[in-house]
Amino acid sequence: MSSLWHRLFDAAPSPPHLLIIITAIAALLVIVPVPAWRLSRNAITIAHEGGHALIGVLFGRRLRGIRLHSDTSGLTLSSGRPTGLGMVMSLLAGYISPSLLGLAGAWLLGFGRITLVLWLTLALLVAVLIMIRNVYGAIAVIVVGAIVFAVSWYASPSAQSAFAYAGVWFLLVGGVRPIGELQRLRAQGRAPDSDADQVARLTHLPGIFWVGFFGLVNLAVLAFGGYLLTQPLLPEAARLAGYAGLH
Repeated sequence: MSSLWHRLFDAAPSPPHLLIIITAIAALLVIVPVPAWRLSRNAITIAHEGGHALIGVLFGRRLRGIRLHSDTSGLTLSSGRPTGLGMVMSLLAGYISPSLLGLAGAWLLGFGRITLVLWLTLALLVAVLIMIRNVYGAIAVIVVGAIVFAVSWYASPSAQSAFAYAGVWFLLVGGVRPIGELQRLRAQGRAPDSDADQVARLTHLPGIFWVGFFGLVNLAVLAFGGYLLTQPLLPEAARLAGYAGLH
């Protein structure tokens, strides 16, 4: 137990800045090209629907299930009042959840908690898997979880570091792209029941206002998260002392 505790909470050395830049580029390579995005977007959808579910439960709604589809769309079903704060907050959570998860990961990586980031990711994936209600969704979550587990359990510390940084960059950058896709679908009249439009009907503010809200939040989080990734919060001497104690 002592070894496990140290493995989770002791700080790892800061990776070279070149590695941080390379992992950011790697994240862009699975987000910008359309073929890669069609596959990698499934991970963003998992975080999106997980955000709906978590915030809905925290605000008193009863979660009924989550469905993930092969076109990378998703659906979170919950019961409760169709109006009110709980419904609004649950709807708002989806598009900003990937970015906020990335920010939390960047903050932990700033303190060198690489293994903790990976294991918390696994815990969140297990929580989502419990509520999945379709086969494709279960397969998608299991595949992502298996990759994270394999890296956290079998990979070398340097490989874990690279994977964790790439994953956090992916959430930070990948949280921004769906906002543009959302507005494009809205402009084409293909998303009349989008999260932004549902919130608009509940708050009497136009849907474009909420699209802008999602975009501003995610861009601000990307900027701050990028700063945290490139400017470690824990002094390097403390990181190296913790790493030496672990080994």
